[in-house]
Amino acid sequence: MITIGTLSKRTGVNIETIRYYERIKLIPPAPRTDSGRRLYGAEDVRRLTFIRHARDLGFDIAAIKTMLALQDVPDASCQQVTQIATDQLEAVESRIRRLLGLRTELTRMIKECDNGKVANCRIIEVLADPPDHSDGP
Repeated sequence: MITIGTLSKRTGVNIETIRYYERIKLIPPAPRTDSGRRLYGAEDVRRLTFIRHARDLGFDIAAIKTMLALQDVPDASCQQVTQIATDQLEAVESRIRRLLGLRTELTRMIKECDNGKVANCRIIEVLADPPDHSDGP
């Protein structure tokens, strides 16, 4: 059994986040020593590593809870997990498209700047009167 500090170091998840995950029941409550210190086992390390990796990939807490629940039913179809991952991939691709658009706009603004006076700065002008992006993020 390991302490919360050791669990934090092994998984890269900070102590407050571990406590938060316990409060929202993403990880089970840890047994405590007589002095009240939490103790964690190998399964807690594995589960928290799973959560950390899923968060790194952008999955929200609800999706992680669902995947963890499904993981506890090894004979179940992975169709729901595949759908959750597909939805996340679509969200990532949407963010990438938005970021590429931002890169294009920033590049254009920088190229249009003549490095003259701020009063005539194209970057300041565009920031004050941005192009219409009503077609969505």
